[in-house]
Amino acid sequence: MISNKMKDLVAGSSTIRAMFEEGKRLSAIYGEDNVFDFSLGNPNVEPPEVVKNTIIEILSEESPNFVHGYMSNSGYEDVRLKIAEFTNKKHNLNLTENNIVMTCGAAGGLNIIFKTLMNPGDEVITFAPYFGEYRAYTNNYDGNLVVVPSNTDTFEPNLEEFENKITSKTKIVIINSPNNPTGVIYSEEVIKSLANILNKKQKEFNSSIYLISDEPYREIVYDDIKVPYLLSYYNNSIIGYSYSKSLSLPGERIGYIVANSALDDFDIFMQGLNVANRVLGFVNAPSLFQRVIARTLGAEVDVDIYKKNRDLLYNHLTKIGFSCVKPNGAFYLFPKSLIEDDVKFCQDAKKFNLLIVPGTAFGCPGHFRISYCVSYDKIEKSLAAFDKLAKLYLV
Repeated sequence: MISNKMKDLVAGSSTIRAMFEEGKRLSAIYGEDNVFDFSLGNPNVEPPEVVKNTIIEILSEESPNFVHGYMSNSGYEDVRLKIAEFTNKKHNLNLTENNIVMTCGAAGGLNIIFKTLMNPGDEVITFAPYFGEYRAYTNNYDGNLVVVPSNTDTFEPNLEEFENKITSKTKIVIINSPNNPTGVIYSEEVIKSLANILNKKQKEFNSSIYLISDEPYREIVYDDIKVPYLLSYYNNSIIGYSYSKSLSLPGERIGYIVANSALDDFDIFMQGLNVANRVLGFVNAPSLFQRVIARTLGAEVDVDIYKKNRDLLYNHLTKIGFSCVKPNGAFYLFPKSLIEDDVKFCQDAKKFNLLIVPGTAFGCPGHFRISYCVSYDKIEKSLAAFDKLAKLYLV
């Protein structure tokens, strides 16, 4: 028999993935053009052309042992140095390769951070709505996830409740900005407030509280909004980054961790990440794509494609009666459900071949998530289905 912990994970398997599988089933019945799958954040925008060309160049120019061989568990030193130098120039920092660990995407990065920091019973605080896997990652290391609700009129953190929920057991606070599922970007004022609260609580409990920013969507931003860079605001800060969205490479599992040099026990923490990469079975980040990243720093997908999708869908939904905070980043909308039961609402949506994800999956009932990283034509065709869905409830 499988372990009890795994039984629980299987029983609570991802709602998002379940909807994705349902989309494949419905497409086989009705045809792909007649099914509107907004369930999974799988980028539809092509990777920049430079990525493909760089892959070809590397495979043509370099020896197989160089491209595909083992390296330090933290990743190639020269790749980490180039990322550090690029980040320094962009954010006016003073990082070196010793601040960077290459990871198997942001998910792999978060897991090695949690593995390195957490003892059984430690608490991880996050803000609802949140990426549902945070609970699983916390459970992996026998920690407890503490959820603080956001202000649903803005989806910014409820700072008063956040401060009240910090205890002597709080080890990690994890934020996600631009946010999945809301698309909200935390302002500099919010980041400063979080830092001030954490500094006060560290003194109160004589403890180290690590603030982690999960940033796979950092480059997917609209309307010239700036995303504050966490390392500039709080000493015990760590960023988990992924190229899954910025370069449309989710299946390649390439990302990195950057840790603040002022972090408590910085040296042993970085050594811990290196060991955790190995003992969790990642061993190292994909070797070829480490090389690709080093040659394509600064490349980005065409974000205007997502912005055009956002505007079409947001404008139509709010026009027909949905309430929604307009996202400034990522590629999600998180409208209010037209009934209190968001799970039933998403089930009703399937009557019109609309696949959307209930807010309950993100710890925020009464809402639903739409992933608009699909073709513009698909969104146009879906609008009539959203009209029919709304007519079930709006008279």
